[in-house]
Order: sequence, then structure tokens, then C-alpha cells
Amino acid sequence: MKKRSVLIAGHATSLTLEEVFWQALKRAAAEEGTTVNALVEAIDAARTEAGEPNLSSAVRVWLFRREQAAAARR
Repeated sequence: MKKRSVLIAGHATSLTLEEVFWQALKRAAAEEGTTVNALVEAIDAARTEAGEPNLSSAVRVWLFRREQAAAARR
């Protein structure tokens, strides 16, 4: 597990993820033409709307669903 700081709405917060998820998050941000911070901020906004309590879990679920969608397109 790696804990890193990310900026959400200009405020630093820590996010703890396994290294494989950090790598996937960096790859997803690059593929979407954005930064990791901006991507996490968007995931956080969707998480808040959905009432999900945990940001780390929301990032993992987002990455998993993204991979599922990509696999379905192959």
C-alpha cells in the first residue's frame, strides 16, 4: 500500500492504494489527457453524488469498471 497526497478542489488529501492501482490511475489519466489530481477529483465528485464513503475504494471501483468497459470493446 502506498499513501500519496492528491489535491481535490485545492485541498490536499491522502489517498492509499496498492501500487498496481497507482500505476493504473497514472495510465488512465494519461490516456484521458488529464492529470492524476484532476481524475481523482472527478472520481471524488461522482463518489460524493453516489454517497460512497471511501475515496480509495471509489478509485479502485472506477478503475475496475474502466477496465471492464475496455475489455468489452475488444
